Amino acid sequence: MASNAYDTDLARNPANHQPLTPLVFLERAARVHPDHLAVVHGPLRRTYRDFHIRAKKLASALAKRGIGRGDTVSVMLANTPAMLECHYGVPMTGAVLNTLNTRLDAAIIAFSLDHAEARVVIVDREFSRVMKPALDAAKVKPLVVDYDDPEFAGPGERIGALDYEDFVAEGSEDFARAHPGDEWDAISLNYTSGTTGNPKGVVYHHRGASLLAVGNVVNCAMGKHPVYLWTLPMFHCNGWCFPWSISVVAGTHVCLRQVRASLMYDLMAAHGVTHLCGAPIVMSTLLNATDAERKPLAGTVQFFTAAAPPPESVLVAMKEAGFEVTHLYGLTETYGPSVINDWHRDWDALAVDRWGALKARQGVPYVGLDGLAVKDPATMEDLPADGTAMGEVMFRGNVVMKGYLKNKRATDEAFAGGWFHSGDLGVMHPDGYVQLKDRAKDIIISGGENISSIEVEDALYKHPAVAAVAVVAKPDEKWGETPCAFVELREGRTASPEDLIAWCRDRLAHFKCPRHVVFTEIPKTSTGKIQKYKLREMAREA
Repeated sequence: MASNAYDTDLARNPANHQPLTPLVFLERAARVHPDHLAVVHGPLRRTYRDFHIRAKKLASALAKRGIGRGDTVSVMLANTPAMLECHYGVPMTGAVLNTLNTRLDAAIIAFSLDHAEARVVIVDREFSRVMKPALDAAKVKPLVVDYDDPEFAGPGERIGALDYEDFVAEGSEDFARAHPGDEWDAISLNYTSGTTGNPKGVVYHHRGASLLAVGNVVNCAMGKHPVYLWTLPMFHCNGWCFPWSISVVAGTHVCLRQVRASLMYDLMAAHGVTHLCGAPIVMSTLLNATDAERKPLAGTVQFFTAAAPPPESVLVAMKEAGFEVTHLYGLTETYGPSVINDWHRDWDALAVDRWGALKARQGVPYVGLDGLAVKDPATMEDLPADGTAMGEVMFRGNVVMKGYLKNKRATDEAFAGGWFHSGDLGVMHPDGYVQLKDRAKDIIISGGENISSIEVEDALYKHPAVAAVAVVAKPDEKWGETPCAFVELREGRTASPEDLIAWCRDRLAHFKCPRHVVFTEIPKTSTGKIQKYKLREMAREA
């Protein structure tokens, strides 16, 4: 490429170019708002000055043990102050933070520790029962540090060589953090659910974490000093990068070990919570709270949810309860949410059915995501934005993962054609909003016709007796596959399979309607996603 006048003698240098990293957000908050409340956990209160000092001391203690660039520090922690400190203290050394899913079994955890080559593991006492056999089975032999949370009174033993508080006390508050040599340096490692085979290790870089963290603030319209309730597990996509986002606006983290209706309402009322994130199950927990458990809210609480879009009835009920629900969409590979249903104010005046239909769409790219498209994966051509042409949803931008750790084949497949392939099927509406129709592996092909399981689920969710539903393919000798619906009924309500099938036939083309309805508890992952692979096994036997 030919040079031009704008390149001559205008080189990058430390004065005009620094690698992007979310670590600067805590440094700034501690400098500008040192006395502002940063962390609440039970009776514990920590200011930004204290939060920053503890993160530096943790980093210093790790560095004294030889932890540095490219090393992995794995943590098995609940939504506690220690987890927040690890999001800063670990990468301050140049190391990579690996947050372990607290609900996985020992075999998968052992695989993850070995695959990540973990050098230090920090373990909450609550999870010692699964971590002890995982550590015994793992080939790596990391330094194990116990975290004993004063807010946890349940069973569990110390299995490490050091206590977390003693470990932090070893560090120096004068620690000078390691600057990423390149914003492409890894900052964290998150493992996918691994529903078939071993999970894949998704690598985030400092640049993406920084941009997504700021993107959360911008896209979610977070003003100065928000109060954020931790209902979303921080092990999931690094809490959608909100551990870093909240520092951007010097907000307050309200920690929460377990999602319980009474405690959520108590904390929201006591601390004036303004924002929270969570799966639809969190909404159900809030809405099903008893009158005794509910507390008056100081104002409207912004609730950000992902996974399947909530049914209209839930959205209306949440609004009446004082929550404004915004639908987000993303994957582990996109740092969590990178698409938002950016709401238009004039849509509030629409009839309920149209309002609900617009609320259920996934939306448009986050500020920070360059490209969002619905493409034919075979040709990589964009499909018409007509709301009906179904293709694969694809992403492109700086908030897409670095790749899969030690898995070049999977990385190359994911990035084929210069776009990240989500595996989700959807349509693009004329106004540029994307709406998911199914996972590629969940589409039901009956008699040569494609049936969206989400479309069938949406119809069933409108039935007043249905609390939860999931639809999968059931093998059929004549049609190849037919829809099979698994349903949880609302407490005190009744319905028969024939009732629900008839309900669908009034609302859907008859070939799309379920031929089998099974009433059962629907299995879910630790992050609230429905485990359709288990349901497919159950459907084969139904």
